[in-house]
Amino acid sequence: MAPEKIAPKKTTKPAFPDLKAERRLVGAGYQRIAGIDEVGRGPLAGPVVAAAVVLDFGNIPVGIADSKALTAERREALYEELLGVADVSIAYCSCATVDRINILQASLLAMTRALAALPAPADAALVDGRDVPPGIRLPCEAIIGGDASSLSIAAASIVAKVCRDRMMAACDRTFHGYELGSHKGYATPGHRAALARLGPCRLHRTSFAPVAALMPAK
Repeated sequence: MAPEKIAPKKTTKPAFPDLKAERRLVGAGYQRIAGIDEVGRGPLAGPVVAAAVVLDFGNIPVGIADSKALTAERREALYEELLGVADVSIAYCSCATVDRINILQASLLAMTRALAALPAPADAALVDGRDVPPGIRLPCEAIIGGDASSLSIAAASIVAKVCRDRMMAACDRTFHGYELGSHKGYATPGHRAALARLGPCRLHRTSFAPVAALMPAK
C-alpha cells in the first residue's frame, strides 16, 4: 500500500499586525523597539521617505494597519494620534540621491537616517523588507511584509506615507501641470502623459527608464 500523503500545512498571515516580533525582542532584553518603513520606491518623481516609530506598548492607537490598507482619511487620523503617543522621526533621500546611488540604496539610507533622528535612541529595530540597512548599528531584524505583521512597522508605514503625500502635494503647488498632488509621482497614465507633454522637471528620477527616455541625448 502506498504511504498516505500528508497535505502541507497552510500558514496564513495575521489579519492585522500584532506585537509578536516586538515581544520577542523585549523578551531578549530590549526595551525601545523602533519600527522602520519607507514609502516611495516606485514613483517616477519625488523623494523616498522613511519613518521610525517607537510605540508605547501601553498606549497604542486602535486601527493601525499597513498604510496601503487604510483610507487617506484614516491614515491622517492615525498619524496625528501617533505623534501624540509615540516617538516618531522622518527622513528622506531626494530624487538626486536616488539617481546617484539607486533606489534600493536610497531607501536603506533613508531608513538609517530615520532611526538616527529619533528623539531618544532605540535599542533594537524592526525593518520592513528583505535587507537590514547597512548603516544601522544596533540589533535589527528585517521582516518581509513587516508592515502587515508588525504594529511598529505598520505605524512607521503610516507616518512615512502621510509625510510623503504631504510633500508631494506641496510640490504640486510649485511644479504645475504634472498633478503631483493627485498621483504622488507614481507612473499613472496621466503622469506619463504630462511627462511626454512637459518633459521631466527636477523632481523626476532620471535613472528611471520612463524618465530617462525623455531626457535630451548627451
